Amino acid sequence: MSAHLFNLIGSVGVSDSGTLTGGPDLGDLRFSEPESGWYWSVEPVSKGLVGQLRSSSMTEPVTSPDVADVPFNAEFQRHYRVAGIVGEELEVFETEFVLDAQNRIARFRVMGNRSELEAEISGFEWRLFTYLSLFGLGMIAINAIAILLGLQPLARVRNALAMVREGTAQRLTGRFPAEIQPLANETNALIENNRRIVERSRTQVGNLAHSLKTPLAVMLNEGRALGGPKGQLFADHATAMQKQIDHYLQRARVAAQRESVVYRTPVAPLLQRMVRVMEKLSRGTAFSLNLPATEVVFAGEREDLEEVVGNLLENAMKWAHSAVRISVEAAEPANEEPPRFSILIEDDGPGIPEDKAREALQRGKRLDETKPGTGLGLAIVADLVKEYGGTLRLERSTMGGLKAVVELRGVQ
Repeated sequence: MSAHLFNLIGSVGVSDSGTLTGGPDLGDLRFSEPESGWYWSVEPVSKGLVGQLRSSSMTEPVTSPDVADVPFNAEFQRHYRVAGIVGEELEVFETEFVLDAQNRIARFRVMGNRSELEAEISGFEWRLFTYLSLFGLGMIAINAIAILLGLQPLARVRNALAMVREGTAQRLTGRFPAEIQPLANETNALIENNRRIVERSRTQVGNLAHSLKTPLAVMLNEGRALGGPKGQLFADHATAMQKQIDHYLQRARVAAQRESVVYRTPVAPLLQRMVRVMEKLSRGTAFSLNLPATEVVFAGEREDLEEVVGNLLENAMKWAHSAVRISVEAAEPANEEPPRFSILIEDDGPGIPEDKAREALQRGKRLDETKPGTGLGLAIVADLVKEYGGTLRLERSTMGGLKAVVELRGVQ
């Protein structure tokens, strides 16, 4: 608009009669469109100067503020805003200029449509905001994709570790980036070292069992051969030694494998097989088995779960009047903790008083000496369950007898 103002000044002159003359062409069609908001005007200020020039777009005069309200600056120009012909807001550049040697002065004004400008600025800002938002979202998406792709190797390591933990794999397999491969190698070395510890423990357990087997057998045979009270006493103590040794050897085996790679033992097939065996051993007892719809897998060895369930079933069968019920309940996993499940074994026998439940778990303690047994069954179960980080509770069953609740850790 400043450039238009100087062009307007250069295009206007004064005739000999003192009339303003000139045909300014500012090169913008908006100055030709009526009431477009883009106007120019030239008005006489000095006496002896007549006439008035204005753009064809300016159908009515546009008022200007008093000089006292909006004074001229050092270059004798001023800048202000006024209302336009159709209510639009106008931006006005104004100056007063001497036209000839007679010092005749005219007032030059160039007016631009401020409302149109602000609409264009608003549209530009909206487009800019839209483009920058799309650019920002695009950058976020690109970075998210790059991060996800970059973390894929870690996800593969996590899945491989989960397979090892669940027992479906023995080591981390697959191709990993150079940054991840050392971690995979060290993890495989750790797994292999744990496996060697387990095998070494198994070998030592086997060697110990083999070295004690023959002396114990000799002691048992000698006790039976002696006969009489002394021979029976000798044989009974040898038998007790055999059971104690078996128990502690098994505890050593469980402790050796507890911190190593997790084993998997499906619970349902094992219980079904053991119930079939118990039905053959005690045909007068009705056994019922309740299994959940989802598969439950024990995080341990099959032999250990068989011993836990077998001792509890044998105890229930011994005391039951006519019925034994076995149930499996799977608990909902919490956060990242491994899933847990419970095995409930109930009977309709006399049960155990609450004040005697803890006493029944003590090694060698028998609450009823009239029943056959060594008093080691529940104690062995309690020790095995504890080794696996589980719990054993003895409660009153709704069937009237004892309810043994074993809670163990499972795998997903």
